[in-house]
Amino acid sequence: MKLAPHLHRIGNDIVAAYLIDTAEGVTVIDAGLPGHHRDLTRELATMNRSLADVKGIVLTHGDSDHLGFAERMRAEQGVPVFVHAADADRAKGGKKPAVAMGPFRIGALLRFFGYALRKGGMRTRYLTDVVEVADGDVLPLPGSPVVVGMPGHSPGSIAVFVPSVRAVFVGDALTTTHVLTGRAGMQPAPFTDDPELALRSLDRLADLDADWVLPGHGTPWHGSPADAASAVRAAR
Repeated sequence: MKLAPHLHRIGNDIVAAYLIDTAEGVTVIDAGLPGHHRDLTRELATMNRSLADVKGIVLTHGDSDHLGFAERMRAEQGVPVFVHAADADRAKGGKKPAVAMGPFRIGALLRFFGYALRKGGMRTRYLTDVVEVADGDVLPLPGSPVVVGMPGHSPGSIAVFVPSVRAVFVGDALTTTHVLTGRAGMQPAPFTDDPELALRSLDRLADLDADWVLPGHGTPWHGSPADAASAVRAAR
């Protein structure tokens, strides 16, 4: 789905990934679930692109519902996969700390897990090789993505700021639809390692000059990152 010039989304409000389309090629932000590979191929075709045009995948963190097709693209297409150094082990299948699931509604829970099953969520391929990044890095990829450290959801959670499309991709630093309750609106994301640190990390969004705040779960949000951060805090 085209959101704006040079900016596309695949997946839906349950699990999403994003594409940045430039003259130099395509950068993918997050890789959703394994079954999103087919959605990627289809969306590229609507852009008159192919898998060969994908120059890199940037992961906002190392959780399985963001790894999706990343290892497949790395192994089959030679596409480098970028992840914060603090989440590199998680992206390779390392141990993840147990966190409380929190409140849920059975309908929303079933939609989330049902969609994950349909999209191959039980067949996660962990990364075998990654390019480690750090806060402040400008990546050598189409759109020149900037890494913004956002620890909390995981130690290596990041936002990815792409000035050319006036968008910041926030992964699970926040959500606009809670996948376990179905509640809509800006709010903290579930399954967060350190909720208080995640809230403090929202300060990192305040000075970013963007028109889109794009989460891994939930509706794309058209507005300023500062307003998004304020809305999450108000929704606690």
